[in-house]
Parts: sequence; structure tokens; C-alpha cells
Amino acid sequence: MTQDEALAIWEYRDGHLYWRENRGKKMKAGDKAGRVYCFRQGLQYRQLKVGGKTYLAHRIIFLMHHGYLPEQIDHIDGNGLNNDIENLRAANHGQNQHNKGTQKNNTSGFKGVSWDNRTQKWQAQIKLDGKAHHLGRFDTLEAAHEAYKAAATKLHKEFARFA
Repeated sequence: MTQDEALAIWEYRDGHLYWRENRGKKMKAGDKAGRVYCFRQGLQYRQLKVGGKTYLAHRIIFLMHHGYLPEQIDHIDGNGLNNDIENLRAANHGQNQHNKGTQKNNTSGFKGVSWDNRTQKWQAQIKLDGKAHHLGRFDTLEAAHEAYKAAATKLHKEFARFA
């Protein structure tokens, strides 16, 4: 898909794509394009189908505005359905991972913090370039969380996410 093709098929308004022309009996010009698709772990994205190919709406919107497709596109607020152009930024895989929220199996409630049964302390760790970096063990959950936040701010920069 090229930028010109996308601009000919869809109109962008308020974070959504709308069909420019009728496309069969069900899709009329002016209708919101695509459907919500549950990707994995509760992530939802809007999908579009054209000519037998499936596209993710956020990728089309980025392409329409910037003229190219980066390796990945990060939703700044972590909401895969918020496709406002201001919420989309180019990212590589690692940057996109940094901006992930707390995993569902997290029991501490804080990203990068877990309980170490052996030492009976909270431990903090952070990943960078696919490698886990131990940040220390702490007496309090809050201290471990602060260590994670400091490291994320330094290492992940604008892609840092704390919750």
C-alpha cells in the first residue's frame, strides 16, 4: 500500500478512517472503516480489508500522514484503538516493548518489580535490548518501583512507561 493509494481509499478524521467510496453492499462512502480485532493479551486494534489484504488502521493512518511505514508504530498512550495521529510515533521493536503496560501476571502492581522469595525482598529489573538488568533488592515495594522508574527514564527515554 502506498500513501497515494491510502489517500484515495480512505479519509482520516478524528483518529478514524472513513471510506471515500461505496465498497459493496455493506460499506458505504462516509462509513467508518474496519472492525475492532483482539490481537493478544487484551490488545485491540482496528483492522481494514482491501483487495483481500488486511491492514491495521494505525499503520495506514501513519502512512497517510508521513508517507512511509516504520518498523513498528507505537501508541503513546498504550491504547491500540486511539489512532489519533498525535498518539502515533515511529518505533523499533525494543522501543515499542518499553512502552508496554504492566503484564497481566504481575503480582506487585508495578512494572519491573517482583517479590524475591529467597531474600524476602522486592526486586527491580528492567529490560534493554532484550536483556534483563537487575536494579537491586529493596525492603519496600515503593523503593523498588522508584528504582525501576529512574532506570526507565534514563534507558527508555520518551518510551518509558511506569504502569
